Amino acid sequence: MIIDERMTAFINSFDTGNTPFLNQIEKEAKETNVPIIRTEMQSLLKFLLAMHKPASILEVGCAIGFSALLMNEYSENCHITTIEKYEKRIPIARENFKRAGKENEIELLEGDAIEILKRLEGPYDMIFMDAAKGQYINFLPDVLRLLPKGGLLVSDNVLQEGDIIESRYAVTRRDRTIHSRMREYLYELKHHPQLQTVILPVGDGVTLSVKQ
Repeated sequence: MIIDERMTAFINSFDTGNTPFLNQIEKEAKETNVPIIRTEMQSLLKFLLAMHKPASILEVGCAIGFSALLMNEYSENCHITTIEKYEKRIPIARENFKRAGKENEIELLEGDAIEILKRLEGPYDMIFMDAAKGQYINFLPDVLRLLPKGGLLVSDNVLQEGDIIESRYAVTRRDRTIHSRMREYLYELKHHPQLQTVILPVGDGVTLSVKQ
């Protein structure tokens, strides 16, 4: 945990919750061990949507569609494009969009985000990054191209349960590449001349970046 569990539970106790349909999708995700955004991240997204009011959102990492449906629910007249590579989750996401009657508002693109991002033209008022953590740094050039001036980039799970502060030799060998790439990504976000970025210990860590 990045923040004490009791503090997180206390903050989340004030959460107003979601619609019954979103609650059902969240329940199904937990029952099948599909990772979805945490309660505190959901609250932050709702706040950002209310403040930024994006007309178009690009999500990198759809899973079963929970976060795309949440962003759709809490934004007005917004078209969402989402990308997913994992073949087993794609039909579940499509079915969830169909169940919600959102097939025309949420577009799901199948395949490797690296390749798909290169083909997209944008612009997207907001980009939500929640895919393979070791690929964030590789996604960044196209993400910046697709983001207009004043556009918002939200990157989730950037602090890796707190392991990001450890030496690369203190993390397991299989996680070292992701560890070093995420550190590189955070450095780039904070030092890129086109971005103003804040790193927040919300959920598993999130960055908010505005293109200048």
